[in-house]
Amino acid sequence: MPEGHTLFRLAREQQLLFAGRPVHVTSPQGRFEAGAALLDGRELDEVFSYGKHLFARFGGDSLHVHLGLYGSFTTGAGTPPPAKGALRMRWEADGPDGAGVWTDLRGPTACEVLAAPEVDRILDRLGPDPLRPRADGTLAHRRIAGSRTAIGALLMDQSVLAGVGNVYRAEVLFRHGVSPFRPGRQVDAGTWGSMWQDLVTLLRAGVRMGRIITTRPEDRSRRSGAVRREDAHYVYRRTDLPCRLCGTEIRTQVMVGRNLYWCPVCQAV
Repeated sequence: MPEGHTLFRLAREQQLLFAGRPVHVTSPQGRFEAGAALLDGRELDEVFSYGKHLFARFGGDSLHVHLGLYGSFTTGAGTPPPAKGALRMRWEADGPDGAGVWTDLRGPTACEVLAAPEVDRILDRLGPDPLRPRADGTLAHRRIAGSRTAIGALLMDQSVLAGVGNVYRAEVLFRHGVSPFRPGRQVDAGTWGSMWQDLVTLLRAGVRMGRIITTRPEDRSRRSGAVRREDAHYVYRRTDLPCRLCGTEIRTQVMVGRNLYWCPVCQAV
């Protein structure tokens, strides 16, 4: 599932290409036909993300998109390709340079038009997003510190923390030597403060690079040049491979429906 940095990049791209312009909105597949008709031809005011949610505001109405596991956007310039398959929504507009631009949405979990109060209800149930300006990580710690639930599960709870998914969960826990099985109430404020700041740094880097890289140069097999896929993470999808720091085999098991990865030595309970 795309994590917060991906939605942030998508929102920034759509804002640059479409904001301030009338947008031709269609639903070639037909499943979003009523919503597309409501938005078609209206000027787009802004696009923003919060956690794993994307919002596009057209006056008093907003398009809400959640990509889920299978959703994706494809964007291009000029004439869009023929609409084929399960194409939920298409935008077309005159781009900032006068040329045509388009974007296609396929396979989202949610694609709906909401009024402002409905958008507020979604935002109100989400925890702080490390990518949002002035986000307060202490709000997340209040939930964490009062819970017996494992921190590895709490990090995946979007009402606790918005935008963090399976990769960032595994990697930030490893980087701070925290067992994913440690109860939230045993994660002290100092440890959480360091983890929060690290998440801010890592997600911002993900926005900048368009990929998740969590390893430090000294822990990679090649310390200079482009970071290869096999060097990008400490534990994520490295089951049975040696830990980059201690050599112990990385373990995995399912936690809250997703594969969890950790080092049993560096992250001892």
